[in-house]
Amino acid sequence: MNANGEQQPQRRWLALIGIGEDGLAGLSNAAKALLTQAELVVGGKRHLTLAHDAIRGKQLPWPTPIAHAFPEIAAHRGRPVAVLASGDPFFYGIGKHLVDIVPADEILCLPQPSAFSLSAARLGWALQETALVTLHGRPLEGIARHLQPGAQILALSWNRETPARLAALLTARGFGAATLTVLEALGGPRECIRSARAHAFALDNIDDLNTIAVTLPNETTARMASLSSGLEDDLFESDGQLTKREIRAVTLSSLAPYPGELLWDIGLGAGSIAIEWLLRHPSMRAIGIEEKADRAERAARNAAAFGTPELHIVTGRAPEALSGLPSPDAVFIGGGMGEAGVFEAAWTALKPGGRLVANAVSLKTEQRMLDLHQTLGGDLIRVDIARTSPIGNERGWSPARPVTHWRVTKP
Repeated sequence: MNANGEQQPQRRWLALIGIGEDGLAGLSNAAKALLTQAELVVGGKRHLTLAHDAIRGKQLPWPTPIAHAFPEIAAHRGRPVAVLASGDPFFYGIGKHLVDIVPADEILCLPQPSAFSLSAARLGWALQETALVTLHGRPLEGIARHLQPGAQILALSWNRETPARLAALLTARGFGAATLTVLEALGGPRECIRSARAHAFALDNIDDLNTIAVTLPNETTARMASLSSGLEDDLFESDGQLTKREIRAVTLSSLAPYPGELLWDIGLGAGSIAIEWLLRHPSMRAIGIEEKADRAERAARNAAAFGTPELHIVTGRAPEALSGLPSPDAVFIGGGMGEAGVFEAAWTALKPGGRLVANAVSLKTEQRMLDLHQTLGGDLIRVDIARTSPIGNERGWSPARPVTHWRVTKP
């Protein structure tokens, strides 16, 4: 008890136990003892079946959604509870959700090898050289950002249909020569490992519990995004409302993305700025605001094609469409800078230390930026781009419209 006579929970009352397909045989004596002592044991039906012989307390299969079980777990605070999870609970597992309701210093986690670790061990792959993704409950297109020459990818599957769907996606994108290895029920008596080319994928009777290993060829004619900022313009579907490659590279540099940050892209257009922002790191977030529905739909297609389906698109007119959105770490105004209230709403919402970047090609918008620069400071530059084009039998320079580029940091 504390000084006020209140009962304090014992430390490490929640045992978070990783379990593999070998069930109790793969658990340590300590893990088995915690299972037997638990008043409440929570887990998937498969996990509870694997550990059945050691469970003495109440069993609670995960409901849908799993959050419906959290109140009962929290109600047992200070009394022994065990939660069963696949492999490593803090690697795309339940651990992240549990620490939102139970302090980390009240959890004792006993992990097992993750599906990634088991798969890499079977294939002889170094995990640090392998892209690790999950397709469990997430759009299949998210894997596209990892499609690079010679890449090795391990993907957690959603169900038995995922490998065939992934093979079809790879083939449609020009990666039909990729090898897919399906690793099923690893670590248990039902373990099975089979491979096939994407373009000729015909594996059947795949177990729902599977991980997919993808090996991409070193040489391919398929088009893919490089790791640089300023991707080729023709990689984006566009009606012409597109920040061109060179200006986009400058704009991304000025936005200066850091992991986990949120961008507002006002005047989304084809979505190129927001998409390249998201490509910088898996933790990046972006909200695109686009007035025209057809452009919003086009931006969504581009996001899926680049493997950034998490781009959140708001179809509406700024500044009204900005109301209620989470505060951004960075703002790009690609359209609407000259409209009343757009800058003011974005600047007010921007977090302290956040960056606002805007580009202008019209005199009206440029004058607006000059006035704001006088008040708020920042960096103001003019970007002139010229490209060669035919002049009779020869070639000469054809200048594009100059772009006025403004970057300012909020105090």
